[in-house]
Amino acid sequence: MKSIESAITSRMSVRAFTHQAISREAILKLLAIASRAPSGTNTQPWKVYVLEGQVRQDLCQKVCAAYDSIALNPELAKEYQPGYSYYPSQWFSPYIDRRRENGWGLYGLLGITKGDKEKMHAQHRKNFEFFGAPVGLFFTIDKALGMGSMLDYGMFLENLMIAARGESLDTCPQAAWNDYSKIILPFIGAGDNEMLVCGMALGHADKSNIVNTFHTPRVSPAEFTTWVGDAS
Repeated sequence: MKSIESAITSRMSVRAFTHQAISREAILKLLAIASRAPSGTNTQPWKVYVLEGQVRQDLCQKVCAAYDSIALNPELAKEYQPGYSYYPSQWFSPYIDRRRENGWGLYGLLGITKGDKEKMHAQHRKNFEFFGAPVGLFFTIDKALGMGSMLDYGMFLENLMIAARGESLDTCPQAAWNDYSKIILPFIGAGDNEMLVCGMALGHADKSNIVNTFHTPRVSPAEFTTWVGDAS
């Protein structure tokens, strides 16, 4: 991927990976590239935890067990809360419409129909296995930092995902992990001052899996752009 445009437009949330390993040198290279993201007064608010092998598997098992327990007893969901609100407390248009289009587009491709809770549960559960990717990443931020640092963090994450495409690798950014921060943070050795921002799967896309043919649509720039003033 020599073209920046191609790297950006080919990025997608991959939901099935091969088991092909990635060297630590390659991971460090990606993180070094990502760290060139801008941040207010160069605060560089990101902190990254990398999980591979048995450690990755152990955490996946712990979170999957918690996720499964909630399916059996929904009251347990109260025990697992994210450190911050990623989504609005009440959805509204046009955002709820895009969310539904995304969800039912993916489920429709996989043959999951409305009301099929078991299949929905199984598909969502794959988040907590990093969709089979050999590398799992967790990103934390100091709780004392402000909202602007989360903006900086987003640019760091995007840099990482685009850099991965430059190395013919794929990613899936995952907010799904955030609900289980009470399990994840102590497991990875994060300090009491740290908040989980998100997780991310990193690896080689399994191109034979139908789930990776799902591409989310984007609205036209004309729909979100306002020209202010007259053209010169």
